Amino acid sequence: MRRSAIAVSGTLAIGALLACMAFGLRTPIARAAQPAAAAAPVADAGKAAELASAVQIEPEALAKMLAASKGEKPVVLHVGFKNFYDQAKIPGSDYAGPGSKPEGLELLRKRVSALQHKQLIVLYCGCCPWDKCPNAKPAYDELHAMGFTNVKVVHIADNFGANWVNPGLPVTKGE
Repeated sequence: MRRSAIAVSGTLAIGALLACMAFGLRTPIARAAQPAAAAAPVADAGKAAELASAVQIEPEALAKMLAASKGEKPVVLHVGFKNFYDQAKIPGSDYAGPGSKPEGLELLRKRVSALQHKQLIVLYCGCCPWDKCPNAKPAYDELHAMGFTNVKVVHIADNFGANWVNPGLPVTKGE
């Protein structure tokens, strides 16, 4: 009987300790210690599937546009996570920060600040399936809010590897 009482007391003590730790992580003091970006995710993150089809461009169409000797060349910006951009990227693209983070949107704003509002800008991410992408829609919405009128987003259905690299579209690997 005594052993079972000790076991129950120990279990309750551990449970209480875990509950206190979990509650402590939810207090304002604990949140204040976190970076602002972690505390305030971008509202439209993960909603790439809500982008109108008129603003989407398929990978093959962008590759043809970039390979064409004539015509307007778009500014191609990677709005995903830096580690993915560092592994493989669309040739000539620039890193513009993750669209799902306030600091990424700030980097995007800086990158486009000198561009004309009619300039063709193509955004891409490719971190995950299109309907889960946290970066494309917030980046698109930010440029739209800034007055850019010619912005497209590469529709990457699965991920950059499956929909750009594997089909043999041009890629620059590593830095």
